[in-house]
Order: sequence, then structure tokens, then C-alpha cells
Amino acid sequence: MGAQSAGPLVVGVDSSTQSTKTLVVDAETGEVLARGQAPHTVSGGTGADGGEPGGKESDPEQWWRALGEALDRCGAAARQASAVSVAGQQHGLVALDASGAPVRPALLWNDVRAAPQSERLIRELGGAEVWARRTGSVPRSAFTVAKWAWLCDNEPEAAAATAAVRLPHDYLTQRLTGQGVTDRGDASGTGWWASATEAYDTEILEHVGLAPEKLPRVALPGEAAGTVRSTELPLPQGALVAAGTGDNMAAALGLGLRPGQPVLSLGTSGTVYAIATRRPTDPTGIVAGFADARSDWLPLACTLNCTLAVDRVAALLGRDREAVEAGGSAVLLPFLDGERTPNLPHASGLLHGLRHDTTAGQLLQAAYDGAVFALLQALEQVLDADAAADAPLLLIGGGARGRAWRETVRRLSGRPVVVPEAQELVALGAAAQAAGLLLGEDPAAVARRWGTARGAAFEAVERDTAACDRLAATLADGSALLSRR
Repeated sequence: MGAQSAGPLVVGVDSSTQSTKTLVVDAETGEVLARGQAPHTVSGGTGADGGEPGGKESDPEQWWRALGEALDRCGAAARQASAVSVAGQQHGLVALDASGAPVRPALLWNDVRAAPQSERLIRELGGAEVWARRTGSVPRSAFTVAKWAWLCDNEPEAAAATAAVRLPHDYLTQRLTGQGVTDRGDASGTGWWASATEAYDTEILEHVGLAPEKLPRVALPGEAAGTVRSTELPLPQGALVAAGTGDNMAAALGLGLRPGQPVLSLGTSGTVYAIATRRPTDPTGIVAGFADARSDWLPLACTLNCTLAVDRVAALLGRDREAVEAGGSAVLLPFLDGERTPNLPHASGLLHGLRHDTTAGQLLQAAYDGAVFALLQALEQVLDADAAADAPLLLIGGGARGRAWRETVRRLSGRPVVVPEAQELVALGAAAQAAGLLLGEDPAAVARRWGTARGAAFEAVERDTAACDRLAATLADGSALLSRR
């Protein structure tokens, strides 16, 4: 297969909540020559109290096994790769003992049990504005620093046994190379990496009782993490290993984003983000001031409830997910698992405005509206002030293939929409990072050469201000119910 390619081969890895995906890509043309996938298992952890809801955990060892299985499915192409990069789900807490084995299952990004610790840390270290100024973000329950505080409070023996703390992508990179290395993009989602100084914040680490030497080295953009040293995977010994990054940073690389281009991702979670040249510091906490995988920034807002929540509503109604109907005045806020944007970790779903003539299809459309509205509310805060108000929204993720999702985004945003043809953008972005390392190029420029953002374009339609006003009013009037523990 290598003889058929225009350039050297690279491997991009997407280790997500639900599965590991691998792509073998021609570094020159971007042609995907082989792909593989293997599933993960997520459990509802309960912690020391035996019953607190909101837990989401996975055994990191299964990520490693899934990586091997996915690479096996790529066949001979994987064995010809010259470079590899791992992108992974952000924020997850991987606690390792002195031998490098997990102390306990990893706490995943969507584990909301650390909400009390988040609130306490924000208060103890000067408030939301101080956190945003120092780290770029207000550390909500998803952030690794809050998860570490939860572990110390609820499982002190596990915290005491922890010799190293890694993010999910760091863990896999370390298994590949034997080196503890991360990148500025994924590190910026921990809550202990200061965007103001681009270094670990020793005061925050001391406050939460975490020694800096337990953390991975933060590689510079374009720097290698090491080379493949593991003999357990079907990869060539000595192949270059890039530093890797978080999944959202990898997707931005995969699209070859330039500053000011807004992206709306519809997956298990929903996200809106854009590349920015100015460091973001949102004291409301709606926008996380992440770094990107290069040398710019990636302001991002994330919702917990997106495609899974809407699919659940469709199942409850006994309807196909595309069987929506226009009209009606019902408002449905589908916060089925708590919510991050808006910050309502204890929320449940809220339905308002039900009438005798409300149809099941209108209720389903209301669920779509509620999920999309939460993301669009954050969009203007994600974009720089000088970003074009009519710039097309790049719509990605599994939901982007659905007509109901696409038309809801068009109707509530009033913006044109482009749905890129390229799929598996996180793995593609990791491949672009590996190719950039191998070829000595900017990985975003590599992705632009590959043409990954090309796709079907849909013109803007008039914004449905009446629906947006109903949603905003219900969100405001229901705040007491949505905040109740």
C-alpha cells in the first residue's frame, strides 16, 4: 500500500468517550488508506459514598487494548507509518501508581460529581474572574483540577497512591513512547495550566495537593513526544510520535481552521469554537479559554446534552429522530444529565408550554431547539469581536449528517452552514499533526492542503427570533428549578 501513496504514511488516533478510531493517511495528499475502530465501555462510577449519581468512568487499560484492535483493523498500512499522533477526550483524570498502572478507573470529562469541589475551588482561589485571568477558564466540574479535588475528598487512599496524573491522550502517548508528555492544548483544560504564563500554576497545584513532578512535560508546538518504543502494537519501532492533543483541538487542526471561522460540533456533547489570536478570559465561565494545538487559542463552549439527549426524547415519543414537525409553543430544555453550558450540573430536563394541540413531532423539534439554542447562545462569546457576523458555520459531528439538526441550526442561527465531507475529523487532525511533525510543516496548513473543510453549503435563512425568545425566557424563568439539587 505504501508504494501506491504519494508520500509517507501517518497514523491519526481519536480516543473518544465511546471508542478508539485510527486512520492511516498519506501525509502528502490526505488520502485515507486504512481505518479501524474498537469500542470502549463507560460505567457509572459511584465513588466512596456508594451511590452519588453523575459518575462516568472508564478503565484506561481498555483504551490501550482498543488502540491495538483499531490498528490491527488497519492491516499492513499501519506497519508502514512514519509518524503517529494521539488525540483524546479532554479533561479526564488518569491516576497512575509508581509502576504506571491505573490506581482506579479514569474519571471522564462528563463525570459531574466534582461540582461541589469546582464551586469550592473557585471560591477559595479568588473567584471566577481571577481563575479566568490566570488559567483562561473557570474550572467547572468537567475540569481535571476539580476531579483531582473530588478524588482527594472521596478516595484519599487512591489520591495518596497516585504517582503520576495524566490526561487520556497523555496516557496513550506515554504507553507508546515511555515518556510523560502532553501539549498546551489539552493541558489548557486541566485548570492547573495557566494560559497567562503558558506553564503549570504552582500555586493552584499546591492548593490542591498535587506535586508538579507528577505531571507530564508540556511539549512546544511542533515538538515530538518521542518515538514508538512499545512492541505491543502493530506500529514500526522508532516511528515519530507527536505530542498529541485534546479532541477539540485536533478537530480544529483537522479542519485547517483560520481565526474567526466558527465551528458547531454535534456529538455526544455539543461544542462551539473558533481559532482566536487573542487569549480568551471569560469570567462567566461560559467560554473555556483553551489553547489550540499550535500557538493560538481555541475559545470553546460545551454542552453535555446534545445528540444523545435528543435521541432519548425521540425514543420516549416513539418517533424516528428525523420525524420533527414545525409549529407549537412548547419549550423543551433537554438537560437530562445536568448541564455545563449553561452551568447547571444538577439540572434535569424541563418542559414548558404544553397544550392539547401540541404534537409529538413538535415536542421532538422542541428538544432539537433546546439543544441547539444552548450552543448558539455561547457562539457570540466564542468569536472575537472582529469575526464576521455572517461567516458560515462549519457543522461537524454525527448530528451534522441529520437533516433535523442542520435545519434547526440554520433556523436558530440565521447563518449559512457548511457541512464538510470529511469525517473522523479528530483522527484526521491527529494525522495532520503527525504529518506536520514529519514534514516540518504547520499542521493546519497540511489539513488545508488536504481540503478537509470542503463540503455541502446551505444558504442562510431568516432567524426564528420567536423560538429563541421563548427559549431564553423559559431558561431564565426556570432557573430555580434547573439549579435545584
